[in-house]
Order: sequence, then C-alpha cells, then structure tokens
Amino acid sequence: MAQGTSTRDPGTEEGSAPPEPSGRAEPGGHAADAATGVFGRGMRVLWVAARTEPWIFLAAVAGAMLHAGVTVGSASVLGHLTDSTILPAFAQGSTTAAALTAAAALLLAVGLGKAAGIAVRRMLAALMQFRMQARYRRAVARKYLELPLSWHHRHPTGQLLSNANADVEAAWQPLAPLPMAVGSVFMLAIAAAAMLITDPVLALVAFVVFPVLAAANVVFQRRVSPMASRAQALRAEVSGVAHESFDGALVVKTLGREDTETERFTRSAHSLRDALIQVGRMRSMFDPVMEALPNFGVLAVLLLGMWRLSTGAIEPGDLVQIAFLFTLLALPIRSFGWILGDLPRSVVGWDRVQSVLSSGGAMEHGERTLEDSPRGIALSARGVTFSYADSYDADGGGRDLMDDEAATARTTVLNGVDLDIAPGRTVALVGPTGSGKSTLTTLLMRLVDPDTGHISLDGVDLRDLARDQIPAHAALVPQGTFVFEDTVRDNITLGGDIDDEQVWAALRLARADGFIRELDGGLDAPLGEKGTTLSGGQRQRLALARAVVRRPRLLIMDDATSAVDPQIEAQILAGLRERDDAATVVVVAYRRATIELADEVVYMERGRVLARGTHDELLTTSPGYTRLVTAYERASAESEAEREPVPEEPGPLEPAPHATEETSR
Repeated sequence: MAQGTSTRDPGTEEGSAPPEPSGRAEPGGHAADAATGVFGRGMRVLWVAARTEPWIFLAAVAGAMLHAGVTVGSASVLGHLTDSTILPAFAQGSTTAAALTAAAALLLAVGLGKAAGIAVRRMLAALMQFRMQARYRRAVARKYLELPLSWHHRHPTGQLLSNANADVEAAWQPLAPLPMAVGSVFMLAIAAAAMLITDPVLALVAFVVFPVLAAANVVFQRRVSPMASRAQALRAEVSGVAHESFDGALVVKTLGREDTETERFTRSAHSLRDALIQVGRMRSMFDPVMEALPNFGVLAVLLLGMWRLSTGAIEPGDLVQIAFLFTLLALPIRSFGWILGDLPRSVVGWDRVQSVLSSGGAMEHGERTLEDSPRGIALSARGVTFSYADSYDADGGGRDLMDDEAATARTTVLNGVDLDIAPGRTVALVGPTGSGKSTLTTLLMRLVDPDTGHISLDGVDLRDLARDQIPAHAALVPQGTFVFEDTVRDNITLGGDIDDEQVWAALRLARADGFIRELDGGLDAPLGEKGTTLSGGQRQRLALARAVVRRPRLLIMDDATSAVDPQIEAQILAGLRERDDAATVVVVAYRRATIELADEVVYMERGRVLARGTHDELLTTSPGYTRLVTAYERASAESEAEREPVPEEPGPLEPAPHATEETSR
C-alpha cells in the first residue's frame, strides 16, 4: 500500500508548493468577485499559474512569439514575392529558375519557423497545464488529510472526489491556449504596426473589430458565469450520488432498489446535462461571433482596398499584405475566444478549490512528546463538550463545498464529560445508542477537537503533542472495518517497518492467524476490495491485528468485536490484558460478556457520564445501566414466556358412562 502510506508532501513538487490563497490578492473572495468580475478574476487565476511555473510559461510564450513573428513576417514575404516574382511573371509571361528557387527558399524558411514555434508552444503549454493540475490535486489531497474528521462529516465523499478532479481540471483549463494568446498579443502589435505603416486608412478599418470583440465578451461572461457555476456544482452532486450508490451496492441489491437508485442518478445526470447544454448554447452563439468578426473585417478591407487601389493610393502588393495580415488576426482572435470561453468555468473551479484550501479548522500541533514506556497510558478528560455540524441544509438537501459554514446548525453530542482511566486498565464504555460513546473515542484519538474542555495522555494535553505522537502511542479500531485491496501483510503493516514475526504475533493475539494460514499465499494472499473475500468477524480481527502490531500504549476499540464469536472475543481481551506491556484499553461494548471482562465500566447517557464502577456495582447503583445490560435477558425471558402453552379454560363436565346407559334404558 505504498500509494496509501507515502510520507511525501502531496502539495509539493520539486521543492515548490501552490501559492496559499490567504494574504494575497487572488480570486476566491466574494468581495473580489463583485468588484472585478469574471474576466479580472480569471486573469488573476492565470497569473497564479504564470508565477508558479515562470520558466515553462516564458519558454512557451517565446515559442508562441516565434510563431507570431514568423507568421507576421510571412505577410511581408508574400507582398515581396507578389511585387518581385508573381506580377513580373504575369507581365513577361515567364520567370527564371533562380526567382522560383528564392521564392521556395523563403516559403520553406517561413514554414520551418512556424513549425518550430508551434511545437515549443504546444508542448510547454501542455506541460504547464498538467503540472499545475497535479500540483493542486496534491494540495487538495494534503488539505483533506489536515482537516479534522468533523469537516469531512459535513461534505460527501463524492463532492471531495469531484473537487480534487473536475474542479482542479476546470481551474487550469485555459492554460492550454494561454501562451498562444500571449503570443497573439505580440502578433497583433506587429500586425497593427505593419498595417499602419502600409496604409493607415485600411488599418483603422481593421481596428473596428476589437471594440466589437470586447462587447461580445462582456455579454458572454455575464450570461455564462452563473451557468458555469451551477454546472460545476452539479458535477459534484452527480459524483456524490454515484459514489453513494456504488458504496452501498450491497444494500441496493439486497433490497431490490436498483431502479430507485438508477432513477436518482438519472435525475442528477439530467440536471447536469441541462446545465451543460445551457453553457454549450451560449458557447454556440459566442464562438461563431468570434469566427465571423475577422471575416467581416477582411471583406471590409478588400472593398475599401480595391477603391484605394483604383485611385492609386496603394500598390497591389500593399493590398495583398494588409489583407493577409488581417486574415492572420483570425487566429489570435480565436485564441482569445478560447480563453474567454473557458474563463467562467475556470473561475468557478478555482473558487471551489480555494474553498477547500482556505477551509479553517485544520488541527494545530504542539512539540511535546510522550515517554516511550512499556506500561499503559494514563488518560484524562475534563469538561469535554462536542457538537456536530449538520450535514444538510434547511430544505433537507446536502451541503455544497461553497456553502457558508458559519450558518450551519449544530447538534450537541457530548456535554461536560469528565473521565479518568489509570494506566493498564480495561474500561468499557456502555450506553444506549446515541449517547456519545463513538464520538468520545474519536476525541480520545484527536480525530476531532472538543468544543470546550481538554483531553490529556499522561498529563499532556492532546493539542500540545507533536503530530506523530498520538499515532505512535495510541490506536483505534473503529466500528466500520476497512480493508485495502492489497495483501494481508500490507493491510497490517500499512507500509511500516514491521517484520513478519511481529505480524504473526499480532495475528495470534487477534486470533486471526488460523484463517490467514489457510489463505492461498498466507501473508501474501491478496484481499478483495474492502475485504469482500473475508467474513465480518475475520475483517474485524484483521483490523485488530493492524492496531496491536504497533504495540500501542492506548488501544481503543469501538464495538470492534461485534461480529466475533463471544468465546474468541474473550480470548482476545484476555490476551491483551496478559501481555507484559499491557496497554490501557477502552472498549465500546454492548455484550454483557464483553462488559464483564472489563476492570471498570463507564455508563453514558445523552452525552454525559452518569455512573462508573464495576459491572456488579453498577447493577445495584445505576437503574439505567441495569435496564440496558439486562435488556437481552428480559427480552429472552419474555419470548420464552410467550412460547409456553396457555392452559385452556375449564368446560362443562361430560356425563358418566353409566348415567348415559341408565338414561338409554
């Protein structure tokens, strides 16, 4: 699982990182949006790329300028050949081999220059675009890892996948034609100067095209920007629906909901289709305008040029040169159109990427360390309160990455929790569903930080510990067991420096060595996606081995043996307690057999610790605990009572046989 355990910084490439959005005048804020508009914000996005990859950008622009210079120069070559070779040939009825050779050499040089410029421009433009996409995909992935679990709870996985892929790709889409457009500016400047020198009157007619181009762009940007924003949000929605349907394939198929899920995905896909059609419809009106403007300009130049030629104001070569120069303007104008057409989607993609990169809540870490001791860890919690941000808006729809986090409603799950656990003790967290047990385990591992209060390990606040200290000293086996599509060995070591002897020891402790030896390949046996080749209990034992192989001083198990046979579960817990370096164990338990194995029980209800003590003590002092742990026994007794035969009501006595006989006589 090298791809999942690499320690390389995902946001860097060759020592550089994406520019941070904070503290710089870059697009992303709503105030800037209103002040500068799509075009200004789009230009700043492109400037970020040029500043990040300056040498590649400059080399690509140099190639574009070479192509532009040679292209404009070809107009002079054509004008020269018209006056010196073509017209004399028509006038004399013949030409010389030397003249034809010179003309061919000039045209070949022009072709080679243009080809070299195009090759350099396209290759480096693509390199710049793909490097920026890769750079920001790594930056987004790094940010995902830095953000706390509470942030991930608010955003569906499909949206996050879309952000790292479609949004990043959209943000840098205009980079492909960018060097060409910059080179086109150079081409336009040279062409404008050449036209003014040749004939100022025809040049002024040609320049009328540019105000019309600017007006068309303003109209296009205002119309298409909200459409592009909606389309990009719908891409994330489609990705989210698809991911949820595939992830819940077992539920969908076992309950026969294929048609329902297909219809749900169809609705999202059709909404995206309609939004993209709206954008495409606007592009279909904008692009022909960009294509037609240069052609109309050429017609105007030819009509006016013929009149000026008839008056003797210009030479035939001058008219050919200006007409050719104006036809050259078609390509620069198209390149501007390509960039302007991609800018709205680029700005939307950038804003969505920045909404992730600028997300607050990333955990700060201190510099303190914990002692490397063979004994368990001392755990303490004081006044811990925690609340979840709701994942849905007021209308019941899922929240988007661009939604305002400040307006999100919150639900309190833990309220003033105090807890002390001595080193090496096994403590069972018990409580009804929704009492906050699983939430407390995530706080103990600092997957999230409490709203108020603090949690400490060996007297050190979790927020003061260095980044690597909690994973080095504590391990969590969660409710949902995840198995990578990899070998048994890599699923346990996760790429760590752990030898096979340690792996087998962990498997024996988790009572998983037996079925692992039976697999074809043993530790090298490949496991299917999410461990589909294993049973639920086998996956749980594999996850437990993954945790204990690191010999943590604090082991937290969140109902991690629910699918394991009770006898095997008892052996696992006994093995954990009998080790020489017995860890502090916190186990979220529902089974009475599991609870009875704990040194101490903490009973929680409605986000508070209501009682603690041994199992026998709580049976006599805590009515809520007693009702909970005896619920199974009471339900079983009631079920048995319902199955017992009910005695029939007594009926009238039948007459004795002799009485009947007497009556008959």
